[in-house]
Amino acid sequence: MVGPHFCRSGGLAADRQREAATAQTPEQRRRNAKFAKEQDARRGKSEAELKRRNKEVHKSPVSPVILGLLGFVVFGGLVFEVFSRFFV
Repeated sequence: MVGPHFCRSGGLAADRQREAATAQTPEQRRRNAKFAKEQDARRGKSEAELKRRNKEVHKSPVSPVILGLLGFVVFGGLVFEVFSRFFV
């Protein structure tokens, strides 16, 4: 039986050599460093501890400034509408 590293096209070993020969872009380098940092932080921790930690770090995708602006537009319009109904 012939394994994947003995294929005529070079197989797995040749693919790994080609991957090692290609240079990383700065974007890839930055993402790889971020991934390695996250993996280092996960080492030695149980799944329950990691899930609990992820729940604590939840960040809203909408900034408080945008929420305030949206609230002002919606509720401000409602207040002006109520005033126009009573005082016209």
